[in-house]
Amino acid sequence: MERELKYKRILLKLSGESLMGENDNGIDPKVLNYFSIEVQKVLDYGVEVCIVIGGGNIYRGLNAAEQGIDRVAGDQMGMLATVINAIALQNAFEKHGMYTRLMTAIEMQAIAEPFIRRRAMRHLEKGRIVIFGAGTGHPYFSTDTAAALRAVEIEADAVLKGTRVDGIYDSDPEKNADAIKYNSITYKDVMNKGLAVMDMTAISLCQENDLPVVVFNMNKKDNLLELVSGENVGTTVTH
Repeated sequence: MERELKYKRILLKLSGESLMGENDNGIDPKVLNYFSIEVQKVLDYGVEVCIVIGGGNIYRGLNAAEQGIDRVAGDQMGMLATVINAIALQNAFEKHGMYTRLMTAIEMQAIAEPFIRRRAMRHLEKGRIVIFGAGTGHPYFSTDTAAALRAVEIEADAVLKGTRVDGIYDSDPEKNADAIKYNSITYKDVMNKGLAVMDMTAISLCQENDLPVVVFNMNKKDNLLELVSGENVGTTVTH
C-alpha cells in the first residue's frame, strides 16, 4: 500500500542509552537489529534518513568533572563514544542490506568520511543512510545540538527524537502517573516550561530555522513509519 509521506528527509536522533536495551551499559545486538528493521521500513517508502547517535551508554562528557577529568577532555571522550555507537549502527544496517555512510565531525580517515554538507546530501539522494558521528566536533555542545545543526545543514524536514516515552509531558511520566501529554507544543513553551526535550541550544536552533522536532517512542513497532506518514504519533514542537 502506498503511503503519503509527511516527512521525506528526516534526521533521527537516538540516545546512546537506547542501545543498552536491558543491559547496564554497552550495546545490545537485539536493539541494533530492531532499529535496523524499523529504519528499513521507512527507507522502503523512499524516505531519506540520516542519524545522530549519542554516546551515553559508553561515556558521558558531563560526568567528566565528577571523575576529575577536564570538561573539554571529557567531551572529546564522549564524542569518540558516539563514533563507536555509529560504527555499531552502520554494521547492523549493512547486515540488513542497507547502504550507509558514516561521516564524522572529527577527521578519522581510516574509519569514516569527514562531514561535508554537499556530499552528505548526495548520499541521501542516492538512498544511503548517513550516520553523523562525533557530535559537532567541539566541546560544550550536546548531540542534541549536533542533531539540530546537521538537520538544518542537510535541509531535513524534521528532527525525530526517538525515546522510550511516547511524547512530551508536563512532568516525567515514568515518575508521575498523572503527567499530561502534549500532542503539540511551541518552541517557546518548551523553553519557558523548562521541559527536558532537547537542550536549549538545540531548541533555539530549530526555532530559528523553523525546523519541527517530533519526540516519539522509538521502541514501539512501526511508530517511525507511522510518524513519517503523518499519523498522530508523539509530540510535535513547532512555532
